[in-house]
Amino acid sequence: MSAVFGVRQALDPEDREACFAVRREVFVEEQGVPQELEYDAYDATAAHVLAVREDGLPLGTGRLLLGADAVGKTGGDASVGSLGRLAVTKAARGLGVGAALVRAVEDVARERGLTAVDLHAQTHALGFYERLGYEAYGPEFPDAGMPHRAMRRFL
Repeated sequence: MSAVFGVRQALDPEDREACFAVRREVFVEEQGVPQELEYDAYDATAAHVLAVREDGLPLGTGRLLLGADAVGKTGGDASVGSLGRLAVTKAARGLGVGAALVRAVEDVARERGLTAVDLHAQTHALGFYERLGYEAYGPEFPDAGMPHRAMRRFL
């Protein structure tokens, strides 16, 4: 697979569907997350980002919750966005897609005037996020049956 890819905000319906298809492949099919937990009301108002190969094949996605949607996940701070649903297809792992998606979400957060980005990381991914400047805080907790930790990076 070519390592040439781009990341953009998913602003049109086709891009949003590509985001959902990647999430279905990674979370529902690969990790066994129930579909009713994977898709939620936040999808309608979140900022989504999409990584695509130069031929248009979707490689990964992530989303940023903003404002009132993020407050419940960020300890009540409306100036902090909540990064979530970061997913990279199995075939695209190791190409830098995940890091590029995180940076794209952070760019959106900066554009919206946010001061930090929070996320709930699966514990096996803590090192990935730490390498990108995120710091874990609080105790481990279950989400969709998997252990997670809260993390934050100030912008």
